[in-house]
Order: sequence, then structure tokens, then C-alpha cells
Amino acid sequence: MRLITYLFLAGVLLSLGSCGASKLHTVHIKNMSELQEYFHYSPEKDIMISGHRGGMLEGYPENSIASCEKTLTMMPSFFEIDPRFTKDSVIVLMHDETLDRTTTGTGKVSDHTYAELQQFYLKDRQGNVTEHKIPTLDEMLEWGKDKTVFNFDNKSIPWQIYSDNLKGKWSKYHNILLSVRSLEEALFYYERNPNVMLCVEISNMEMYEAYKNSDIPWDRIMAYVKYTMDPAQQEVYDLLHSHGVMCMIAIAPTADRIQSKEARIEAYKKELGGNPDIIETDYPADFVGLDVKRKNK
Repeated sequence: MRLITYLFLAGVLLSLGSCGASKLHTVHIKNMSELQEYFHYSPEKDIMISGHRGGMLEGYPENSIASCEKTLTMMPSFFEIDPRFTKDSVIVLMHDETLDRTTTGTGKVSDHTYAELQQFYLKDRQGNVTEHKIPTLDEMLEWGKDKTVFNFDNKSIPWQIYSDNLKGKWSKYHNILLSVRSLEEALFYYERNPNVMLCVEISNMEMYEAYKNSDIPWDRIMAYVKYTMDPAQQEVYDLLHSHGVMCMIAIAPTADRIQSKEARIEAYKKELGGNPDIIETDYPADFVGLDVKRKNK
């Protein structure tokens, strides 16, 4: 392993910060080089667990600061979150286009001003109303700037807004990863923002070749490889690893949907056995106590 990896892991990756009486498992990313190192593949690194929609537990709703913070009291993690515009162009965090499922409000997020949204409370996954309000993206970034990394899953915000903010008010943050849905979108951000880090789908050889032939350096990429580590795509994973690119699976549509917790945990163990580099899950806290060490093959 490279010397920088040793220094990074020792000095940054598993640092501990305080939050009241609780200790948080934190990572403080201070520049692009450290963000690149955070997402650099190494067979020595443990499998990373990422909280989808900020993670969630009973009493801790998705896309909330409270859920992210609660998760960090239990384990290291980074978080996928869902920025979306209000009627008055404030960026808040909300996965759905409408408020009905996750808040005490109704109707489209885009039909409400930010001030109007503040009358509503967030619900947890079980439907319980909590004390938590809909956060702005700015609030989440300020909270997490010295604690974790955020993976933005853009919900219909124009690409140019993201690009402008990366060069503007977000330039003080070094813990931002942008999820993109096409090579076109990836190139848009990279060509305008040389310090951008991207989460892109590379789940087959055709996608691998497309990114290989693009101008985007491999050290600006983390690869989403779909829902499980598919043995039929092992050549793709090996090629990505040869470039230092980590492979992330997302299990929200699969293992996370198993109702029995016991059966769900068994499904998590099976996915861990496939040796992904990152697992994105609705329930990161359920991985506490599971073996995230790299398996020898």
C-alpha cells in the first residue's frame, strides 16, 4: 500500500469527534487529494458502508442531519443525499417529488416555499412523526464539513447550478461527490470543475470502455456497479481496481427490502462475501457487528 494511504488511514479516516456525550466516527476531508484517497481502491481497506438517503433508523428519518449523526455514533459512514429545489429555489433534502410519504405535509416540494416547508415534520420509515424538520443542503454541508462525505443524487436541479455552486459557495467544502446518470453529465461537471469527484455507473465492459476513452481521469471516479457483485462482470471490477477505482453496490432495491431483520442480515452477509468496496444501504446501522474485512479469494 502506498505511504499516503497509511498516513491517510491513520490520521484521517478513523478520527473521532465529539457530539455531546457521544463520540462520532468521523472523516475530515480537507482537500481534493484527501477525497481522492478516501475513494482510492486498496485491498487493505475494509468494505465501506454508505447510508442511502442519509441512512435511517426508527425515530431518525431519511435525508435528515439527525439520521446521519446517529449513524456516525455507531460506525464510520458516508451519505447519499437528495438535493431538490423548493418553489423559491432553496435547495432542501427530499427524495420524493412529493411530501406525503416522508413528512406531515402534502403536495409537491416545488409547490412550496422553504418557509412553508418549515411547518411540516419529517416521518421515519415506520411512518412515525418525528421532531425533525426538512433540512437545507447548506445546513447539511455545514454540519458535515468536518465529519463525513456526501454523495449528491441530483433531483432535477439544473447541472449548471451544481457547477456554479462547486466554484462558488461550495468551494469551501471538500467532501462532495456527485452522482451522475450519464457520461454526458459527468463530462459537463468535469470540464467546468477540475476539482469535482464523480460517482458514475460502470457495470459492464461497454460502460468501462466509454469512460476509459473519455477525458475524465480515473482518480476522479467512484464506480456504481448496480445491485450486487456479478461474477460475470469480474473483469470489469478487476480493471477498475487496476486504476484505483472503488466499486459500489446499492442494495436499497434488493436486500434492504427483506422484511424479516434476521433474513435481511443474512442477505447483507452474502453481499459482504462478494467483496464489494462499498455497500450503499438504507440501514447502515444494521451492519454494526458484521464482518466488513476484505475476504481473500
